[in-house]
Amino acid sequence: MSYIPPITHIQPSKGSFRFGWKEIWNYRDLLYFLVLRNITILYKQTVLGFGWAILNPALQMVLFTLIFGYLGNLPSDDVPYAVFSYAALIPWTYFSQSLSSATNSLISSTGIISKVYFPRIIIPMAAIISKLLDFLIAFVFMILLMIYYKIIPTGNIIWLPLLTLILILTSAGIGFWMSALAIRYRDVKFTIVYFIQILMYLAPVVWPMSLLESKIGSTAMKVYSIYPLAGVIEGFRSALLGTVPMPYVYILNGGIASIVLFVSGMMYFQRVEKHFADVA
Repeated sequence: MSYIPPITHIQPSKGSFRFGWKEIWNYRDLLYFLVLRNITILYKQTVLGFGWAILNPALQMVLFTLIFGYLGNLPSDDVPYAVFSYAALIPWTYFSQSLSSATNSLISSTGIISKVYFPRIIIPMAAIISKLLDFLIAFVFMILLMIYYKIIPTGNIIWLPLLTLILILTSAGIGFWMSALAIRYRDVKFTIVYFIQILMYLAPVVWPMSLLESKIGSTAMKVYSIYPLAGVIEGFRSALLGTVPMPYVYILNGGIASIVLFVSGMMYFQRVEKHFADVA
């Protein structure tokens, strides 16, 4: 008796929103290999290899220290400006690099999008996940800085997993939006650079939150706290440096905003992904 291979029927999802956890789990091997490919391509045939994960934020730290710390004389919450800025650059570098990579992920994968079926959301997810390796390597350098400056982390360090989760949700949510828009409107891949720069200066990377609050007042700060990176960055400084209290209100508001970004990004991505093969 001859073998008859199984037939898989691919049908569009019903309803306005359905996040296919089961389908993504079934394609977990593809997600793994895409993450591995992203990491391999990034560091293949480089002299420094994973050292670039440290060099990038370290160079920014030196530059920010010279311009904003030495020349601009910005306050740094009673710690050396170098470690003050680097504590913020750890989450910020992950956010900016993962967002940039996710935005261009579908464009760089048009070859497979138009030839074979798989959950398209895996592509920007792989871009987001692969940047976690750089995040971990940069964090190791932060530990070395803290040892050098004799800084002991506080008990607030237990909040780091939650802060990292908010950071990932924010990066993924905006990444889903931008990747889906970029493959349909190619202008997005050019404007993302300026968008990230604007977000950086809106985040407390080079200046402390206390400086902004003294300028705009507490009421406006409550509105500002909706920006997820504000609570994440200030939370990292509180957990690692202990210079400020843990910003619970900012973390709560930013956490809610990150969930909204993540869910809305998935909803929009799933609504338009059926057109990706046509516009790729």
